[in-house]
Parts: sequence; C-alpha cells; structure tokens
Amino acid sequence: MALKVDSRPGGLPGSGCDLGPAREHMQAVTRNYITHPRVTYRTVCSVNGPLVVLDQVKFAQYAEIVNFTLPDGTQRSGQVLEVSGTKAIVQVFEGTSGIDAQKTTCEFTGDILRTPVSEDMLGRVFNGSGKPIDKGPVVMAEDFLDINGQPINPHDRIYPEEMIQTGISPIDVMNSIARGQKIPIFSAAGLPHNEIAAQICRQAGLVKKSKAVLDYHDDNFAIVFAAMGVNMETARFFKSDFEQNGTMGNVCLFLNLANDPTIERIITPRLALTTAEFLAYQCEKHVLVILTDMSSYAEALREVSAAREEVPGRRGFPGYMYTDLATIYERAGRVEGRGGSITQIPILTMPNDDITHPIPDLTGFITEGQIYVDRQLHNRQIYPPVNVLPSLSRLMKSAIGEGMTRKDHGDVSNQLYACYAIGKDVQAMKAVVGEEALTSEDLLYLEFLHKFERSFINQGPYENRSVFESLDLGWKLLRIFPKEMLKRIPQSVLEDFYSRCSQSWNH
Repeated sequence: MALKVDSRPGGLPGSGCDLGPAREHMQAVTRNYITHPRVTYRTVCSVNGPLVVLDQVKFAQYAEIVNFTLPDGTQRSGQVLEVSGTKAIVQVFEGTSGIDAQKTTCEFTGDILRTPVSEDMLGRVFNGSGKPIDKGPVVMAEDFLDINGQPINPHDRIYPEEMIQTGISPIDVMNSIARGQKIPIFSAAGLPHNEIAAQICRQAGLVKKSKAVLDYHDDNFAIVFAAMGVNMETARFFKSDFEQNGTMGNVCLFLNLANDPTIERIITPRLALTTAEFLAYQCEKHVLVILTDMSSYAEALREVSAAREEVPGRRGFPGYMYTDLATIYERAGRVEGRGGSITQIPILTMPNDDITHPIPDLTGFITEGQIYVDRQLHNRQIYPPVNVLPSLSRLMKSAIGEGMTRKDHGDVSNQLYACYAIGKDVQAMKAVVGEEALTSEDLLYLEFLHKFERSFINQGPYENRSVFESLDLGWKLLRIFPKEMLKRIPQSVLEDFYSRCSQSWNH
C-alpha cells in the first residue's frame, strides 16, 4: 500500500495529503521560465577559498543551487549563501580550484538542493555529493527531497522506549541505547571508535522482540553511513566489515574522504539523513545512522565562516555552530503513525582529548548522552575502552526495567557506577599514602576496580553478550562486597539476586 506523505514545506509525515509529493516532484524537474528565465552569467568577480562572488546577477535567491561550467567543460554545483543587491556569494561544493574568473559560466537553477532517493540506494556507495562511485548505474529516483528535511511536529514524535542490545556490556548495562535516540561516541585520534561503531552495527538488535514479526524482520533494518574527511583506510574498514557480515545489501554509504573537497562535507551528513528519513518514514525501516567524523564537519563550517569574514566565536568556530549541529542531530527519532525509526550515532574526535572543546561541548548539549572512549583504558589494552563515569544515556531510564529488560537493571547499574567511582578514588589515594594505609573496605573496592575493568568492560570485538549475561556478570562482581555495602540496591532485589549461583572468582 502506497504511503501518503505531505512533502510540502512544513508538511509532516503522516499528515495524509497525497498532492504534496506530486507538486514537489513537478517543481524539482520543471521550472517556470517566465519568472526564472534561463540566463547564463560570466560575471565571476572574485574567488575566495571555497566561495565564489558573482556580480550583476538578477533574481538570485537564498539557498538556490548554481551550476558552474569550467572552461574545460567540467560541471560543478554550488549554493547561494548571501545576496546583496546585484552580488551573490556562492559556496562551491566541489571546491574552487581551477575556476577561471573570465571563462567560467554559471546558471541559477531556481531551485534548492534536492537529492534523488530510492530504496535501491541500499547496497550502493556514493561520494560526498551523492553521486555513485561504485561503478553502478545512476539511482532511479522515487522522489527528489530537500536535503534540509521537513520539520516534524514535536507533538507527533514518539518517546523512544525500546532498548537496543549492542552486545557491549558497559553500553547495555550502564548506558542503554533506545531505538530513536541520538547518542554520540566521544573519542580521540588513535582510539578504536571505528571498531566500536562497527561492532554496534554487527550486533545491534532489540532486547524484546515484538509480536509484529514483519516489523522486526532482518530485512527491515538499514544502516546509513556518512564519512566526512576520513582516510581511505577507515572507509575501507567499514566497507569490508559490512561485506564480511553479509549486511552490505542493507547499507548505504556516503564517502567524503580526506582528499575530497572540504566544502562537500557540509552537505554529506544532510544527504545521508535525507536518505535515512526516506527509508524510515516512507519505507518504514529501522535505520541506524553513523556520522564520522563530526570534527571534520565542524572544521569545514569554520572554513566557510572564515571565508565570509564573519565574527568568530570560541576557537574560531562560528557563533551559529550550535544551531547548525542541531539541524543534523535533531533529525533522529520516531514519528506517530510510522513503523520506522532513525537512531543516530555520530562519532567525533576531540582535539587534544579535550572534552571542553566547542565541538564535543555543543554536541553534548544537543544529544541524549554520550559514550566516552578513554585513552588510559586503551593504553592498558582494554577493549572497548569505554569509560563509564563520563558516559551517559539520558533515555536509559525509560528503556530498562521490568517488562523491558529485568527489574534489577537500574539498581545494578547505579551500584556498579558507585563502586567504580569509589574504586577510582581509592586508587588515587593509594598513590599518595600507599597500600598499607588502606582499610579492608578500600581493598575490596580496589579488587572490584581491577575485575570490573578486566572482565566487565573488557571483551572481544566479536563477543556478543546479551543484556542478561551482562547483568549476571555485574552481580558476580558485586558479590565481592558483603550485602551491607551494597547501599544502592533495595533489600527485595538483593534477596532475589545476591545469593543466585554464588560462585567464587578464580584468582
């Protein structure tokens, strides 16, 4: 049954009018030559970084797409950023190298940037501008959608309540991810954030299967992967990982590599999210969107801002970076009346491991938590090096507990967190006063700290632990302490779980 979606500006998924797509499709493939005559300009007056300034132009509109033809016949596209009198400033997505001010011609299309979308995009590889680079045919578009997306009525959003099991203990037990959540991975150069993201893609599934079998069929799951400014090795790693799992048929890749134009990175995540919205809200698939590396995206934004000579904010980033990042991250979630969902996992590398840097700082404000990858854990050969203390999942409380995972889940998470935090304090104190000055309780916390990192956080890249196995492992660790020291767990839960298969640790 065909879905009725109103795609007019401001239209909502599920608003029930089927004239929208037809009208929008007509606008995308035709133009009104009376109000938008086909005029070709040769009035490039200056080129500054990724920007081209055009003079003596008429009827230029904000966000309009401009097609450039270079002297050698090469085609490039750009977008109008600013119009002032007869001048227009255009950012060129493919970069400005080779543009001759005298001989380059340009034409205003009279339309905004749209991307062709189709279910056939799954299994395909595109460049950062959405053109196929896998030697396959051009995508036969089912529709042409605005890459900035349509606003979703907040009242029509569904609160995410279904927990996704990733098979990674520190994430499942202490930072549970819900379907429709946006949760970034805060990492740094040289840390295994790509391996963690690939493992989540491999192992992600619902804890509790619904009765609607078709809704949760494997074919109903899709991954949209957007790479911005990554090296070829990272792109090849993800591509080969998807191929080895046999999931490549459900993956759509957008690759902007380190040697591709910087400015292209501004549209790459928007192309990926537009594709994800089509798959989620019109094909009713559950889509996992991975965006790496958001730091490269923010630096591209800074480059455009510097070229426009705008007043810089912190560390030279533009003042509107917060709103710009929000236009990307907020395109996640679930919508009333639609079976699909979009779960976002952006990856960003913190410059100099600094969590107070504007990029992770603003990202943490917008997203629903973060997974913090720690260099000290990585240096001690612990994989995945997820530090549970600064990590957080704001939607965890509604996705766990009786009927969803297990009634002891929240209490076990709180108690593990408390014991690990105290263990860290004891470790710092031991470095000052020595082990002889520690009490017997302090020694228990030190033992817990060591075993927690070595057996709970540490696991293999292909080890898939169910959330129940991870909870049992948590209880096994908590049995290091006598019942009286477990102050975060109610007595009724302790009676049910503390004495279960009370086996001793192998030292």
